[in-house]
Amino acid sequence: MLPSVEAWFATHTWQQPSWTVDELVALKRGRTVSVVLPALNEEETVGDVVRVVRPLLGTLVDELVVMDSGSTDRTVAVAAEAGARVVLRSDVVPWLEPLPGKGEVLWRSLAATSGDLIVFLDSDLVDPETAFVTALLGPLLLDADVHLVKGFYRRPLRLESSGGGRVTELVARPLLNTLRPELSGVVQPLGGEYAATRSFLESVPFAAGYGVEIGLLLDVHRIYGLSALAQVNLGVRKHRNRSLLQLGVMSSQIMGTALARCGVSADSGPLTQFVQVGGEWLPDSTDVLVADRPPMTHVVEEG
Repeated sequence: MLPSVEAWFATHTWQQPSWTVDELVALKRGRTVSVVLPALNEEETVGDVVRVVRPLLGTLVDELVVMDSGSTDRTVAVAAEAGARVVLRSDVVPWLEPLPGKGEVLWRSLAATSGDLIVFLDSDLVDPETAFVTALLGPLLLDADVHLVKGFYRRPLRLESSGGGRVTELVARPLLNTLRPELSGVVQPLGGEYAATRSFLESVPFAAGYGVEIGLLLDVHRIYGLSALAQVNLGVRKHRNRSLLQLGVMSSQIMGTALARCGVSADSGPLTQFVQVGGEWLPDSTDVLVADRPPMTHVVEEG
């Protein structure tokens, strides 16, 4: 790693975060915390994620919101029964037609919450832990210069072995090493567990799809520099793994967002993949949405 990255890694990486809830509550000093779970058809797991956060409500966490992205299963009911406030994406910034994608609901969650600090947790986590929230909030409460905290972890493949995080290792990490080598020390650039200041989140655009995480990472570095970024070890993260075809579409969105943030034009049209049908390999094209929502401060002003 570059010397500057080595120095940052030594001071802004917590391998064994051990802050207690009481310690963090004392550090809030009037600041409020929102926990947001983006969800799309996650009825089997969203309830468990809500339940591990609920014990923190009223002390460290001030609000717990599940942002539903148009689920057709019982996600909304399960999340509400577990104790979360559920917000439908269409109910926030209603004058704008929703775009498909995870980044869209994260962006809309800014208008649905009020916390000075926001923690994002994916709702498809298996065996989630309350410590995810406390670990992610630590650097934000300890250091006023930190604006984004990324969680990192071991990613099992199919829930039981190693080898998860294929898009990170094959796409995101090579991209960052090439385009922004100062970010080469980030262990999990695409991880869905992270926390940030509202002031930062509301000041930058959000990629509507899977490019949201790499977009925020590049933006915090561009605006504030490497010292505004921290990372904490969350242990093991288990979730549903996706097929290679799905990962191909995800990778295209991530690459499109990263290249755009770095000033590189990447308007390549639909992604063409190949599938076997009756023993023949046939092309299968998918439109890949690479679109940004504007900074939320602008949208609130317009609304």
